[in-house]
Amino acid sequence: MSRRSLDDWLEYISAQHPAAIALGLDRVREVAARMGFASPPVVITVGGTNGKGSTCAIVERILLEAGYRVGLYTSPHLLRYNERVRLNGEEATDEALTRAFECVEAARGATPLTYFEFGTLAALDAFDDVKVEVAILEVGLGGRLDAVNIVDADVAAVVSVDLDHQAYLGPDRESIGFEKAGIFRASRPAIFGDSNPPERLVEHARAIGADLLLLGRDFRVEAQDRQWDFIGRKGTHRALPMPALRGRWQLKNAAVALAALDELSARLPVSLGEVKRGLTLVRLPGRLQALPGRPSIVLDVGHNPHAARALAEGLGDMGFFKKTLGVFAMLGDKDIGGVVDAMRGRIDRWFVAAANVERAAPAQRVAEILAQRGLEGATRTFATVPAALDAARREAGPDDRIVVFGSFHTVAEALQSAP
Repeated sequence: MSRRSLDDWLEYISAQHPAAIALGLDRVREVAARMGFASPPVVITVGGTNGKGSTCAIVERILLEAGYRVGLYTSPHLLRYNERVRLNGEEATDEALTRAFECVEAARGATPLTYFEFGTLAALDAFDDVKVEVAILEVGLGGRLDAVNIVDADVAAVVSVDLDHQAYLGPDRESIGFEKAGIFRASRPAIFGDSNPPERLVEHARAIGADLLLLGRDFRVEAQDRQWDFIGRKGTHRALPMPALRGRWQLKNAAVALAALDELSARLPVSLGEVKRGLTLVRLPGRLQALPGRPSIVLDVGHNPHAARALAEGLGDMGFFKKTLGVFAMLGDKDIGGVVDAMRGRIDRWFVAAANVERAAPAQRVAEILAQRGLEGATRTFATVPAALDAARREAGPDDRIVVFGSFHTVAEALQSAP
């Protein structure tokens, strides 16, 4: 039995590197070599500005329906760290995680590791422990220098590229696209989930000899009212059910997932029935998630303008509501104004708060950004997300809608305070 609880370990690993983010692969490769775990037999790595969590969830569910032993590593989590490491469809237990953390600690010696690096090595060790047949790795930040990139992907997918994390990835879409393309490998499938790829992403794929597939060129979606067809390089899947995840953009994510699985069909065959069941059964909290009851409460972790534009589109597809009240809190290093601009046409009243995290933007700063856009009269500020949500509930009528958005932390606090 571990001498530390999982909470103890998480507190400990948070303090092991002076910087929360320190991109680079040397440290994590060095410790991985000492640990000596086996690489998973098949690896699918998924990056992108938005959509990577949904894509990973779809791939995982289809492979589970096909009977494979699957490991999924994703981040961040909403309520429990255990959400980040899934073993055969279940969250890793505290015992599995603490054992893996002990293995990392024993191997690292004096090598400092960030929280994410520590967690990545622990996940890979946990996958080895249960002998998964396929590992699905979600990139944490960027790609080229992200810790998951110490493992060579058999298929790598970049779901989308837009502006986020510019301080680390570069000032524009071209720079960010190059960083995300760093997960591609020579002579292996490299999938991009949009018809407008950054030129530097295409150039990098060409330079290393990756087999680049583009949405709209090498695979595509044909949508009908209640079903859709996937037309891929290796065949066509017709009359597919819409993904259980809400939002029209989930079709693109599902197409990337199916393109990745098609490229692995010789090693990981899946049937049409398994694909259909996976699309129907996939779940992922916090992505246009509607809670039961009235008024309707919708939760979305979108935290950049690209995600906010998708959220605004999704809200527009959800039917008629008299008013939409927005419970809104963001991190201070994000493009708050860009998110407001994307969402202002969908929100009638803004209930602004500060998330309970060190990086949170103060509520007053967010309110000032709204005031600069002429929304001062429609804005109220609150000390906490639960307080803002309580006030929105009191004001909302049964035919109104409350949307909680702006960060993972915002959604997590709303979930924790939900009755």
